[in-house]
Amino acid sequence: MLTKAKEGIEKAIHHLDVEYSKLQLGRANPVMVESIMIDQYGSMQPLQNMAAVSNLDSQTLNIKPWDKTAMHAIAKAISDSWLGLNPQTMADSIMIKVPALTEERRKEISKIAKTMAEDAKVWVRNARADSMKTIKKAEDDKEISEDQRKDYETELQKIIDEANKKVDDHYKSKDTDIMKV
Repeated sequence: MLTKAKEGIEKAIHHLDVEYSKLQLGRANPVMVESIMIDQYGSMQPLQNMAAVSNLDSQTLNIKPWDKTAMHAIAKAISDSWLGLNPQTMADSIMIKVPALTEERRKEISKIAKTMAEDAKVWVRNARADSMKTIKKAEDDKEISEDQRKDYETELQKIIDEANKKVDDHYKSKDTDIMKV
């Protein structure tokens, strides 16, 4: 009965880790741009479906579109994203110099990371609510007794508290990484 909640929590924490890996911390990382949505051919597609993204060095990303006509759409989408990057189009690729972070930008990114952590906590609460409904339904259907329901709820609350602590720990770790000069 608690398996579904555990799976939902694992997904929330994994999603948080993936989102944190996309944050720009003054180092070039292909993951930070791969999921940017590009408007091309009348539909929105992630950059990773349209181009190869690689590191040239620790500060520079190189994007090679498979279709050269998509270069301007890719550059515009990167410019319009919240990442604060300035792409430069070359003959057959797009170069992005990842700037060193200012203190102001670090604080902005820290706020974004905090918002991501809060979103993960919402996912955890939703997993808790779904499990609580399942437990209540099982009691109403006479599948479990009232005592078993209380035991399940107590165990579920322990799992939720652990998950919230994990999310907080992930945020504190990421915040420390963000604020490190």
